[in-house]
Amino acid sequence: MSLSRPLVIGLAGGSGSGKTTVARAIEEAIVPESVLIDQDAYYKDLGHLDLATRRTVNFDHPDAFDTELMIAQLQALAAGETVAKPTYDYPAHTRAAATVRVAPRDVILVEGILLFADARLRGLFDVKVFVDVADDVRFIRRLQRDVVERGRSMESVIQQYLTTVRPMHLEFVEPSKRWADIILPEGGQNRIGIEMIIARVEREARHRAAG
Repeated sequence: MSLSRPLVIGLAGGSGSGKTTVARAIEEAIVPESVLIDQDAYYKDLGHLDLATRRTVNFDHPDAFDTELMIAQLQALAAGETVAKPTYDYPAHTRAAATVRVAPRDVILVEGILLFADARLRGLFDVKVFVDVADDVRFIRRLQRDVVERGRSMESVIQQYLTTVRPMHLEFVEPSKRWADIILPEGGQNRIGIEMIIARVEREARHRAAG
């Protein structure tokens, strides 16, 4: 299958909602025609700040992201170009030196907490999915992930959740749900919902390939 223009799908939702799980389920169902881009890779480079200062940055505010770079790379992928996607060093709270080569595909999956909060990003998506999960479940998932995978202490995760994650979710993430074409309750646990999205993606891809 080869599309004249890629199908670009945005998957947004609160931290710990299971966006990545949903995105990977879709990706695995339509391999090799798909590629997954994570908004977290586009946190701004804070290497010019000392570590103590980096830890105080509000990483859940739209200003924490290099949205211009993300938009440019998504547009390049949509135009059939290969990009060097940045990577992020979570323990160091800044962009890592390494990049990842990403080649264009027929289906571009993009996941991140604040995708729909920016009109410029919203305009790039053909399909917008909001993964909706209860706050307490999301917090538990975030706590487990940040401690185990990102080298954070439990106390620092709780403090960050109360001071920035929850307020920013209420101010930016939750209101952005109104822009979604599809709201997926329970995230990765909603197998029927995921299968319906996959079927819709495959149908749209076939339609574009035929056209």
